[in-house]
Amino acid sequence: MYEHFFQCPYCWEEISMLLDPSVVRQIYVEDCEVCCNPIQITPEFQENELIAFDASDIEQ
Repeated sequence: MYEHFFQCPYCWEEISMLLDPSVVRQIYVEDCEVCCNPIQITPEFQENELIAFDASDIEQ
């Protein structure tokens, strides 16, 4: 597992998530641990290294 720190697109607090590098490209939704709003997480790995990461708000 890979721990990654980033800012929530809603409350701007720094949060962390455990990412699984065994899946090259993923898209999933995770709630912010501070404000509980849904965040679309898109990590991309190459040879077990994180090469791209996006955390976007989900317009509701």
